[in-house]
Amino acid sequence: MSQPFEGLPTTPTADELLDQAFSRAARAGRAKSGVEAQQSMLLTAANVLSDNLEHVVTAWPDIEALDPFYRDLADAVAGVDDLRQHLNEVGWAGRKAGEIRREYEGRFADPETARKLRKQAFARMADVVEEVDDDLAALAEARQELRALPEIDPDQPTIVVAGYPNVGKSSFVNRVTRAENETDSYPFTTTQIHVGHLERDHIRYQLVDTPGLLDRPAGERNAIESQAVSALTHAADAVLVFLDPTGECGYPLSVQWDLRADIAARFDVPVLTVATMRDKLDADLDDARVDYHMSVTEGDGVSEVLDAAIEAVGYEPDLPFES
Repeated sequence: MSQPFEGLPTTPTADELLDQAFSRAARAGRAKSGVEAQQSMLLTAANVLSDNLEHVVTAWPDIEALDPFYRDLADAVAGVDDLRQHLNEVGWAGRKAGEIRREYEGRFADPETARKLRKQAFARMADVVEEVDDDLAALAEARQELRALPEIDPDQPTIVVAGYPNVGKSSFVNRVTRAENETDSYPFTTTQIHVGHLERDHIRYQLVDTPGLLDRPAGERNAIESQAVSALTHAADAVLVFLDPTGECGYPLSVQWDLRADIAARFDVPVLTVATMRDKLDADLDDARVDYHMSVTEGDGVSEVLDAAIEAVGYEPDLPFES
């Protein structure tokens, strides 16, 4: 699944739509004369407005048909109810331009009357388009923000890596994916989403590091960031929570455990607890709640943690039917 908002075309302003419609109408009118010229101008302007406004609407994906992951992100960024309202208003304007054309086109009895009625129709069309200028602007802003969302395929098995800053999350993701991770910025916060990929037994896994979202308690997230976390719950098949028992990350171990509890309550998938900085401890953290110990720097325990995460995901690909 590709990012559903990536291909959204540029949203025009009301002035741009009207300039295009009336300029093309003027050219169409110059090619003819009398009543026929006014009829051609009316038809051209109405069609340009109707077609372009309809295209603004149809270019957007069906919000209800989106994967819940992207629907929740869209709601966090722009508000899906607001998006629906803006799209409905723009759709109305496109239909209204056609109605105005049909109302006037049969009334052009003579050139002078036709010219006056055509100008009247143009004024009404302009009022309609200007009425949805704010809706067009809102859609243009939402388009810019939604196009910046990360490309995470909810259909691919996904491991979310969580924990306070400086506990080794990004180093782990970089190491097991053997590459510098792709980085995407969410438009509603300073959050960076780091996405790495690896292949195991012909299955491609996504590892998602979420600094700015899952590195602090729920009570410290704003409403939009909390909704983004909710979106991630749709994508995650397993979660690794990293703890730094040395405290060098700058956070006491007790608050790290609190964050782990918050994450476990949020995600209805396997949550594995990993104590990092093993190379800096005299002995492994003696806590029955710790599932694995690891040092990314030394490479100690990294494979075991990755294997455990993949096993926790338990992904089994659909096999082709065999007769």
